[in-house]
Amino acid sequence: MWRDCQSRLAQTRETLTAMERQARETEAKLAGVADAKDRTQEALAEAREQVAETEAAVHALGGSEELEAELAVAQQQAGELRARLTEAKTELITLEREHRARAERQAAIAVEQERWKQRSAGAQEQTVTLDQRAGEANAEIKRLAGLPAMVAQQRQKLMHELSKAEADRKAAADAQALAETAQRDAAQHLRQAQAAVADEREARARTEAKLEAARARRSEEARRIRDTLGCAPDGCLALAELAPGAQLPALADADRGLLRLKADRERMGGVNLQADEDLVRLAEQYEAMNKEKVDVEAAVAKLRAAIAQINKEGEGRLRAAFEAVDAHFRSLFATLFGGGEARLEMIDAEDPLEGGLEIVARPPGKKPTTLSLLSGGEQSLTAIALIFAVFLTNPSPICVLD
Repeated sequence: MWRDCQSRLAQTRETLTAMERQARETEAKLAGVADAKDRTQEALAEAREQVAETEAAVHALGGSEELEAELAVAQQQAGELRARLTEAKTELITLEREHRARAERQAAIAVEQERWKQRSAGAQEQTVTLDQRAGEANAEIKRLAGLPAMVAQQRQKLMHELSKAEADRKAAADAQALAETAQRDAAQHLRQAQAAVADEREARARTEAKLEAARARRSEEARRIRDTLGCAPDGCLALAELAPGAQLPALADADRGLLRLKADRERMGGVNLQADEDLVRLAEQYEAMNKEKVDVEAAVAKLRAAIAQINKEGEGRLRAAFEAVDAHFRSLFATLFGGGEARLEMIDAEDPLEGGLEIVARPPGKKPTTLSLLSGGEQSLTAIALIFAVFLTNPSPICVLD
């Protein structure tokens, strides 16, 4: 970096020297231009004096031919002087323009020179800083010259410690492997012991459950004996007319005998002493219910006839109201839309009371269609026509529209 700064400083100095040389050349050119300008102004003044003298001489002389010839010569000389004067003016304007350009360039060169001087001063300061940093770097290099030997010694010491640590690690790894093996064996024995304890607990729980079930069955059988036979379980043998210590009959034979006795009892049934009174009472209830049934059937037939009459009358009124609403609806639809046509249709013509109603509308310029296929505005106008058609058919004293 310090070499780059020196190179840039050298380039800056060369550029500054070239600019100073160019400034001196520009000053020399400006001096030559100033001299040429002075000479041109002097020639212009002389030409103007000669023209004035010539014109004065022309006015002072008479009209002889010699004078005319001299006048022509003088006019020719005056024309040449005017031409020279024009050329001198043009050259003067050109020189003035060049002078102004050179002056501007000189000012710019002065500004650039000042800027390069500032950059040169900054470069010198940076050079001093870099020299200081180079000195510090050299001192650091000298200080670090003995670092490799120290690093090598430290590396050797660390390698020795690393070898020792590696040996310790291997010993620790072997010990850990042995400990893990012992831990796995202990864990396996523990799992086996836990499994044995769990099996014993389950067996004990099953035994206790069986014992509890046996106790519950014993209590239930004792209760059944008391409820059924009316004696304690110890008195069953005496009730069955078996001597204490005698051999009990087979269980299957006893069950078959019990079932046979229960069947005989069921076939015999219970003795009802109020059967005659119950028969009379049930006969009276039957007669009353039969009489009520006849009355209900007659009322149902009467109601069905009334419903048929009401349906017939309602159907007639519905058709009349439908035709009136349909007529008003057709008229109002044509009025609101300015043309078109619309009508109401019953969906189920066989039973108008349970059928539906369909609106078929055709705005101007469209085909007949249902209400759901119209636009929002057309649906609104159609709904308004239907509402007012209903009002025209059945006027209401108060109507609230939202």
